Amino acid sequence: MNRTETTDVAIIGSGPAGLAAAIELKRLGVARVMVLERESEAGGIPRHCAHPPFGFREYGRLLTGPAYARFNAETARNAGVDIRLRHNVVSLGLLGHLEVATPEGPLKVEARRVLLATGARETPRSARLVGGDRPLGVINTGALQSYLYLQGLKPFERPLIVGTELVSLSSVLSCRRAGIRPVAMIEERERATARWPLSLFPKLCGVPMHFGCELLDIQGAGRVESARVRQADGSIREFDCDGVLLTGRFTPESSLVRLSHLHLDPASGGPSIDQFGRCSDTSYFAAGNLLRPIETAGWSFREGKRIAGLIAEDLGHSLPAPNAFITVKCSAPLKLCVPQRLVYSDRIGLQQLQLRVDQAVSGRLQVCLDGREVWSRQTSCLPERRLLIPLGELPLSASAQRLDIAFLPR
Repeated sequence: MNRTETTDVAIIGSGPAGLAAAIELKRLGVARVMVLERESEAGGIPRHCAHPPFGFREYGRLLTGPAYARFNAETARNAGVDIRLRHNVVSLGLLGHLEVATPEGPLKVEARRVLLATGARETPRSARLVGGDRPLGVINTGALQSYLYLQGLKPFERPLIVGTELVSLSSVLSCRRAGIRPVAMIEERERATARWPLSLFPKLCGVPMHFGCELLDIQGAGRVESARVRQADGSIREFDCDGVLLTGRFTPESSLVRLSHLHLDPASGGPSIDQFGRCSDTSYFAAGNLLRPIETAGWSFREGKRIAGLIAEDLGHSLPAPNAFITVKCSAPLKLCVPQRLVYSDRIGLQQLQLRVDQAVSGRLQVCLDGREVWSRQTSCLPERRLLIPLGELPLSASAQRLDIAFLPR
């Protein structure tokens, strides 16, 4: 027989956003807060990142990833949060009804509110359409850090690293700490995705960087022996290596949303929300890297904390009703915007619209409300960089229906 439990707020995911929200909810006096985590340990992705810097803005100290994850989890438990490990949510039902697989059998959770904080994951080889053999030694950054820091194993000695995002630089540091010597780092774009001067780090570690390069296929009998790459000039180069590390290209971990009644935003890959973090079923909220790939642990922590405050307000029936909303639309080269809809209200929710571009741009960022320009700014932005529009500067009205955002090149 299925067991049923009730709670005020159920949080799915125990990464920085989920635990920050749980801690804040308890601070605000919410009696029953339950965190559902499918892994055997709480903390999320930082558990795998055995290097600083984590936690400075949150706690005023520099921590390694595992120390940061433990501190978040311990703070939540000390606050009275009920953290359920090895509890895998398998279904999101109407009005906060969850079906959960647990070590003790099926469990139904009936929550007044649910916070989705399942984070993001790296794109695997299959989705990157990389050809060739299927040898051992082709992994992503999460698997690398799990091998090194959780299992004490070294998956390769001379990998080729694909990607130049922040997580790619983290992988270089992880390799360096383990005595692994990458043969090179390649990037499809003409410059590194990570900000300068952080993007200089691989070179300082002796790892050659090649831009405008595309991984074509991987060769090897048993394990990786080489990888073929098309270079910027069109020539083909073969790298001798014993592994391929696929980094970045994050996508929201939104499988639960895709299988549910909640609206999914095709641009971001995460759930569609309003400026209060509410999903299409207003019993559900979302925060962290589920909303867009990808932000830092610190950003996710602060966002989870802010959304928790809004959930607490909603439990007290003080958030504005989502009866009518303004649809937010953006056009290329803008590739996504979060939140995707706005409710007219004087109450402050999330403070910015957050956008991303799919190519380097420079020009005028323009916002039009029902066809009338209401805000603009000259700016430049690179792919995957944070681009923000302050919501407080937009003169929204109760009769407005559509907000269009465009980037007008110079």
